[in-house]
Amino acid sequence: MTGTTLDTRSGTLSLPDAAPSRHPGLVLTALAMGGFAIGTTEFATMSLLPAFAPDLGIDAPTAGHVISAYALGVVVGAPVIAVLAATMARRTLLVGLMVLFALGNVLSALAPNYHGMLLFRFLAGLPHGAYFGVAALVAASLVPRERRTQAVSRVILGLTLATVAGVPLANGIGQLVGWRWSFGLVAVLALLTAVAVRVLAPLGRPASGASALRELGALRRGQVWLTLAIGAIGFGGLFSVYTYLASTLIEVTHAAPVAIPLVLAVFGLGLTAGNLVCAWAADRALMPAAGLTLVWAAAALALYPFAVESVWTLAPVVFLIGCGGGLATILQTRLMDVAEDAQTLAAALNHSAFNFANALGPWLAGLALTAGFGLPSTGWVGVALALGGLALWAVSASLERPRAASATRRGA
Repeated sequence: MTGTTLDTRSGTLSLPDAAPSRHPGLVLTALAMGGFAIGTTEFATMSLLPAFAPDLGIDAPTAGHVISAYALGVVVGAPVIAVLAATMARRTLLVGLMVLFALGNVLSALAPNYHGMLLFRFLAGLPHGAYFGVAALVAASLVPRERRTQAVSRVILGLTLATVAGVPLANGIGQLVGWRWSFGLVAVLALLTAVAVRVLAPLGRPASGASALRELGALRRGQVWLTLAIGAIGFGGLFSVYTYLASTLIEVTHAAPVAIPLVLAVFGLGLTAGNLVCAWAADRALMPAAGLTLVWAAAALALYPFAVESVWTLAPVVFLIGCGGGLATILQTRLMDVAEDAQTLAAALNHSAFNFANALGPWLAGLALTAGFGLPSTGWVGVALALGGLALWAVSASLERPRAASATRRGA
C-alpha cells in the first residue's frame, strides 16, 4: 500500500488517490464484519447480564463490573497496541487483533466463575479500539480522498447494524441455548473476519520511518486532544439516555415489554442512518459537519423529556438521538488529519474516547436520578454533554483558522 504523505500547504495528511485492491467493496465488507462482531458482543453483553449473573453466582450490580472490564480493556488496549504494533503491516495486525478478540470471547463462553469472566472480558476488549482505528485507516486508503469518510463509515456500519440485528440474534441464542453460546457466536464471526481480511485486504506495509516513538508524537498535538475530548464529552449525551432507555419505557412510558427491543432497534436504525449521512457530509465539509451533528444531538436530546409519555412520540425521538451517533465517523476522519504522521495511535484512541463517554454519560445521568430528578432528566444531562462537546468543537475550530490562513499565505 502506498504510504501517506503530509501536504505542507494544507497541513493535513494526504491519502493515496487510488486503491491498491481490485475489490475495495469486498475489503470494506470484510472490515465491517469485524465491526459487526465487536458491536454484537459490546451491546449484547448488557442484555445477557440477567442470564449470566445467576449462573456465575453474582448479583446484577456485580455483574455490571463485567461490562466495565470490557470497556477498560478497550481504553487500555487501544493506545498500547497501536504503539507497540506501529511497525507491523496493517493486514497482519488486523488479523492478529481478530484472533485475539475471538480468543477472548471463547474464553468468556467457558468462564468458570466471576473472576475468570472479568479477566476474559478485559482480554476481549483489548483489540476493540485498535481494530477500528487500523480498519479505518485501511478503508480510507482504498478510495479517493473525497470519499474517505464514507469508506470509514462502511467499517463502523458493521457496529451500527449489530445494534439492529446482531444484538437481538445473540440475545435470542442466549435465551434458547444459553448465554455461553452467544459469546461463541461472536468468536465465530471474529474468526471469519480474520480469514476474510487475510484473503481480501492489501498488506498495508507501514510508512517509512514508522515507529512507536513517532506514534507517541500524536500526544504532543493539541488538536488531537481536542478532537478526543469532543468525542469523550459530546458523545456522552447519547449514552446517558441509551443506558436508561429500557427503564424509562417500563417506569415512565408504561410500554409493554415487547416494545423495548423494538425501540432499541429504532435507536440502532438511527445510528445506521446517522453514520451514513454524517459521513457523506464530512467528505464535503468535515468540521462544519461535526459542529452541526453536535447541534443536532443537543436538539434531539432536548426533545426526549417531552416525548417519554408515549411510545409513539418516544420512538421517533430515539431515532433522532441515534442519528447523532454519526459523530464517531466524523471524528475518526478528523483524527487522521490532525495526527499527521502518527495516525494509528490517534485513530485507535478515538474508541477509547467513546468508551470514556460510555462511562461518563451514564454516571452523570445516575447522579441526576439519585438527586430525584427522574428518568426524563437523562435527556437534559445529554443536552449538557452535547453542548459541552460543541464548546470544545468551537475551541478546536477557532484554533485551526489562523493555521489554515497561514498555510494559505505560504502557498500563495
